[in-house]
Amino acid sequence: MTRDLWKHLILIFGALIVIAPFYMMISYSFKSPGEIDRGEGGFFGRQEMMVDERCVKLRDPDRDDVATAAPRFPNQTDRQIRDALVAEAVADCQMRPIVFNYTKAFTEAPLLRYLLNGVIVTASIFLIQIVVALPAAYALAKLKFWGREAVFSIVLFCLLIPVHAIALPLYIMLAKVGLTNTYAALVVPWTISVFGIFLMRQFFMTVPDDLIDAARMDGMGELAIVWRVMLPTAIPALLAFAIFSVVAHWNDYFWPRIVVTGNRDLFTPPLGLREFKGDGDGSFFGPMMATATVIVTPLIVAFLVAQRRFIEGITLSGMK
Repeated sequence: MTRDLWKHLILIFGALIVIAPFYMMISYSFKSPGEIDRGEGGFFGRQEMMVDERCVKLRDPDRDDVATAAPRFPNQTDRQIRDALVAEAVADCQMRPIVFNYTKAFTEAPLLRYLLNGVIVTASIFLIQIVVALPAAYALAKLKFWGREAVFSIVLFCLLIPVHAIALPLYIMLAKVGLTNTYAALVVPWTISVFGIFLMRQFFMTVPDDLIDAARMDGMGELAIVWRVMLPTAIPALLAFAIFSVVAHWNDYFWPRIVVTGNRDLFTPPLGLREFKGDGDGSFFGPMMATATVIVTPLIVAFLVAQRRFIEGITLSGMK
């Protein structure tokens, strides 16, 4: 009993460590800048009306504005008219912190465009990875040919190579063929996933050979077996691989930062967070956390929906 208690305490402690950054991210997305700086307000903040200082600065009246507003303020000096216009701007620029943060998340930068880019890039990478990984995994698992084990050893070796080690050669190659600042630069280097080949190969090893022999007796070729027999049986493993692939490339900041240098329309969601980096007015921590929350939410929802199949796919693939 004591041993089980310690196990549960360790698991709870580990869960708290994992949840803590998400707690802070969501909490900061609700708070005003003052509450964030002072570390007060609880989880949701007090949600008191606040003034958007940048909004007020953008509406700072000049001489023409004062002259145009003069008929509205008869018998007033220019200074008084200007003060009245500033007061109107302050009143119009008041809002709740949660409205301020999430409004800025979508207006300070084209977040919807960045989200669309993320969907295009991650979906393209995953689909091409599947087209490559399924036949390769099937060949390594079910076909007998000379050098099969050596090829599989190379696949395992490639799992040990970090992406940072090959980033420079990849960039030089893409630059020489003029593919930087394109979707191709974001997609092409990751279309072959050695992890996907390994994961699917481990799953295919659990598929009975009798099923494949029956398909061959029905006159199916090897490619037909891959797409009409093996693919339907591999759905749990594909969902598990989809979680790994989509999360890795949706959250990738390193590679897009290298190959997307001048075209803001190609920014992926993590690059969008740079729009709120510190400058002369300081960092927009609230809108930054609101943006991070919007970016992370689709991944969390997708994982919760596919959780059972994800665990099933990992288990059936022989990964412990």
